[in-house]
Amino acid sequence: MNYYLGVDLGSTTSKAVVVDDAGTIEASSIVQMGAVSRAGMQRAVDEALADAGLAPDDLSGIVSTGYGRRLVPLAQRSFTEITCHARGTSAMVPGARLVIDIGGQDSKAMTVDADGLVEDFAMNDRCASGTGRFYEVLARAIECDIGELGPLALRGSLSRGGGTDLEVSSMCATFAETEIVSLLAQGLATEDIAASVHRAIAARTLALVAQVGKRAPVVLTGGVARNPAARHFLAVALDHEVIVPGHPQITGAYGAALLAREHEVGPAATEEDVDRPSQVPHSEPGHTCAACDGRPSAIVELGPVIGVRNR
Repeated sequence: MNYYLGVDLGSTTSKAVVVDDAGTIEASSIVQMGAVSRAGMQRAVDEALADAGLAPDDLSGIVSTGYGRRLVPLAQRSFTEITCHARGTSAMVPGARLVIDIGGQDSKAMTVDADGLVEDFAMNDRCASGTGRFYEVLARAIECDIGELGPLALRGSLSRGGGTDLEVSSMCATFAETEIVSLLAQGLATEDIAASVHRAIAARTLALVAQVGKRAPVVLTGGVARNPAARHFLAVALDHEVIVPGHPQITGAYGAALLAREHEVGPAATEEDVDRPSQVPHSEPGHTCAACDGRPSAIVELGPVIGVRNR
């Protein structure tokens, strides 16, 4: 039996997935961290290998992806996160045609064909709007644990089809936080504020989808996919069901592992083949450095390892 490793070193988490010859997930792990970190990547790899009962020498192929894909020393190839997320999501949800991935520092929309290949994509990686970082800003402003943010927003009147949509006009993390604090000072309910911000973020994501074209089935991946309010308001904005895989955070690493398996016996890939998606992304108008909140990422602080095994 041969085994393959995919590593997705993202902006705030590191994910590793081990698959066998059939592409079945043997083990996976997620390590929370403050920023792109070699130590976080190594912890994710070590945890996944230990869970699968393997050593690095037992692997027949290793592919890396994500922000820090060039920081994975054992990787034989690197693919962009666009390619890997499309491949992994299509394997988890056969028939997927639109993939929306919302990570810690960026969000992207991809249309894929029947083979899981990218047809078109659009990406927002210039500011925190519509990303996990924006949800963290909201949670901090209303003094809510990030894990409770979704259930809180679902208690807002907007979630039930009524109420008034409170205006949060700025999608810049810094300015939006100021607006949220102002709404709190007016004595407005935190659940209504949370619901309004979730609805605004969904509208922002819908604009990203408009650049590639709405398709169905729609699949939401990334850490934000675990937020039930994010799923709800995105489904309302799209006017379509939104599917979330069982393990939405590991789709990129899973896709990387599948690509490691598929490319083991193929010709050596060139930089043109490996590190660049097949389509040119749509650029979002108005993206400048001025749209960034200007604050650096937190000092690297490794969180708990979350192991997932599918056998």
